Amino acid sequence: MLILVINCGSSSAKYQLFDIKKNKSVAKGIVEKIGEKGAVCKDHYQAIGIIRDRLLRDRKKILKDINELKGIGHRVVHGGEEFNKAVFIDKKVLRSIESASELAPLHNPPSLAGIKACKRYFSGIPQVAVFDTAFHQTMPAHSYIYGIPFDFYKKYKIRRYGFHGTSHWFVAGEAARILKKPLRKLKIITVHLGNGCSMTAVLKGKSVDTSMGFTPLEGLIMGTRSGDIDPAIVTFLMEKNKLSAEKVAEILNKKSGLLGISGLSNDMRDIICGMKKGNKRAKLAFDIFVYKIKKYIGAYQAVMGGADAVVLTGGIGENVPVLKNRLSNELRSALGAKTKFMIVPTNEELLIARDTYGLIK
Repeated sequence: MLILVINCGSSSAKYQLFDIKKNKSVAKGIVEKIGEKGAVCKDHYQAIGIIRDRLLRDRKKILKDINELKGIGHRVVHGGEEFNKAVFIDKKVLRSIESASELAPLHNPPSLAGIKACKRYFSGIPQVAVFDTAFHQTMPAHSYIYGIPFDFYKKYKIRRYGFHGTSHWFVAGEAARILKKPLRKLKIITVHLGNGCSMTAVLKGKSVDTSMGFTPLEGLIMGTRSGDIDPAIVTFLMEKNKLSAEKVAEILNKKSGLLGISGLSNDMRDIICGMKKGNKRAKLAFDIFVYKIKKYIGAYQAVMGGADAVVLTGGIGENVPVLKNRLSNELRSALGAKTKFMIVPTNEELLIARDTYGLIK
């Protein structure tokens, strides 16, 4: 049974074709630089057409006819408060994704374009939306309500939403499988570390707290994002440097984090290389990165009353063993010998394929 997974970004469209009965990816690729000057692809409609043609013309002849597809799963970043699981896409769901675009203006509109394009190029194939925010909808109100006037929540839905939900859910399940214990009986801290970073407290299979908030800017320091800061810094910078809100947002999202601290790079490989060469700011960036993770691990241990496992995933989490070694060594006395430190490769696309298949089945 073939399931196609589509992940549309602002200027790209990734795809993977899964033989879901075998839990196996049989084809994948990406269309890049969508809409950019000189690019072969002017918009996401055209990108989806290119993907369809690639799949039908693949030399392996895995897909001979589009009707062999049993479903298409779309990664959608923001589902607001409305969606706590994968759903079939209909007109009502499309309207909801569009209304949530206000909360994710860089992410939801490309997803909408990809969905609409698939309706044209893969007519008649069931489509499913899988939301990054859905897994975190189990958080209690005391985890997601901010300490600002409650009217702002009621009027504008300002609250903690959390992101990377498909990754956190996938690796929590894989950790339970590796530990040979039911997920509903475990306390797991999942740590997704890439250019974007987030952590989640997973108690008995449910997200009870997560580090990213109203936007993906909150929480850990990341490649170019600041993570947690005193909100007064924003108004201070605006007044001191006569900066606009847009300019401050650009600084916090694109010029901060590992890049801003090190002055070297947002890439952890460059940071580690700089450390080895004696670059003090590179070492400082790495030390702060580790320190913030340790703080959140301690907080989530307190929230759940312990932790059976700390699970590292994502580009940094999976490929920087020095990070796992340092965390496990420095936290061993605090967490105890029973807490396992694990590296589990994430596979968000496979989870989206499984969720899509689950609905169709």
